Amino acid sequence: APTRGPDHETQGEQTRDLAAEKFAPTGYPSTSMSDLATASGTSKARLYHYDESKEAILFDLLDRYTKRLMLIIAEVEGASQRRGLSERDAFAELVRAFLAEYETSHSRHVALLNDVKYLEDAQREIVLDRQRDIVAAFTRQLARPSPDRISKANQTSVTLTVFGMIHWTFPWLHSGARLRPRHVPPPVVALLDRWLSRSP
Repeated sequence: APTRGPDHETQGEQTRDLAAEKFAPTGYPSTSMSDLATASGTSKARLYHYDESKEAILFDLLDRYTKRLMLIIAEVEGASQRRGLSERDAFAELVRAFLAEYETSHSRHVALLNDVKYLEDAQREIVLDRQRDIVAAFTRQLARPSPDRISKANQTSVTLTVFGMIHWTFPWLHSGARLRPRHVPPPVVALLDRWLSRSP
């Protein structure tokens, strides 16, 4: 097993960032431990000192990232309660927090979308269960401002629509649009209000 020295966590986080950046453009199957070692500026032998395999790196990357998303939801909920925000403003804060995270974690999110299927069964279920928890927690936050308009029949489609808006914000912004991430939550919330007000 890899030796865990004092710098293990720092080195591990750096390796995950680099791995996500490599997986995103070429895909997990096309990325080798040699590719990751080259990207890290180290040898393959040293990389194996920290990680048993490419699969271990992928799981740890996705495990850490999904835990981070769950933590963001909890932090926003707690901060919104302390500040006495309305349910609508609390949801806008959640959108803003996810946008802030996605701005620096795009490659990790691409790995989450594309590469979970390459994990072994038990690890895949851990990540998928946490993804379901994230969607459920986000749905609860979304439903609070509009309990009469978010139902079991539409809650999944509405939640995934919001995730789609968040996910595509940065590819669109990087294409040259002047809109900045901090400007996105109010229009997203307003658009949802208009859409839901027309829902049956």
